[in-house]
Amino acid sequence: MKINVLAFGVTKEIFGSSTVSLELTNDATIYNLKYVLEQQYPRLKQLASYMVAVNNEYALPGDTIHERDEIAIIPPVSGG
Repeated sequence: MKINVLAFGVTKEIFGSSTVSLELTNDATIYNLKYVLEQQYPRLKQLASYMVAVNNEYALPGDTIHERDEIAIIPPVSGG
């Protein structure tokens, strides 16, 4: 299946765009997504942490991705 991934903050710089398209298997999980992204964009592994949101909710590594899901990469944020 083909999915689009939205990028925010520093991840836009890492991807070189505010969105990227990926091809994943139909039973792909968040873990699989992160693996593919980190293979294609090795700088992503250098982030202290980042979260994945699916349909505006934070996702867990074992959550399954569906073709029409809205997926976003949320980089670490700091506040003060």
